[in-house]
Amino acid sequence: MAPKYKLTYFDVRSRGEPTRLIFAAAGVEYEDVRLTFEEWPPIKPTTPMGNLPILEVDGVTLSQSMSIARFVARETGLDGKNKLEKAQADAFVDELEEPLAAKLPVLLGFTTDEKEKEEKAKEVDQLIEEKLGKCEKLSGSNGYLVGNSLLWCDLVFYNIAYYIEVYKPGTLQNYPKLAKVYATVKANPRIAKWVAERPAGQYQYGV
Repeated sequence: MAPKYKLTYFDVRSRGEPTRLIFAAAGVEYEDVRLTFEEWPPIKPTTPMGNLPILEVDGVTLSQSMSIARFVARETGLDGKNKLEKAQADAFVDELEEPLAAKLPVLLGFTTDEKEKEEKAKEVDQLIEEKLGKCEKLSGSNGYLVGNSLLWCDLVFYNIAYYIEVYKPGTLQNYPKLAKVYATVKANPRIAKWVAERPAGQYQYGV
């Protein structure tokens, strides 16, 4: 019997979206629970680590966004075809996710003070140049970061690249191999369907 998955996160993309993208790419059904920020405080003490997202799988609750995404990638076969691909995919995610996923949504959606925004923008610009530069060198040239098929690292990158392009349109043009990865993911029929039909999110930019 197939496992039952229940993903709970805010009505935003951000840290919950990589797992949603993995489910979409794999064609796996799950319950997509979206909380408002107002609903969160009384629920917080009931979660294992006091944060979201959480993933409930047959009565077991998992925490931490990338642990959840990695688990779902393994469950759906999108973690890599062999041990080397899995390690390479993990390395791309570790390089990209924490610094950029943590800072870009905040800059786009939650920073209103202009001076603070300017300071954060300098930091983010430096991070984008550094992280994308490294990944461009290491990326495959066939539209995938690793190997010759869609993996979870491609989906994590796609989510981050979306924010980068909102923040500074045209940035990916400077990184042709990464731009090809983004285009490949975007053109995937299951991902295209998810993007077309997914809830917009109640906050600016779907942060």
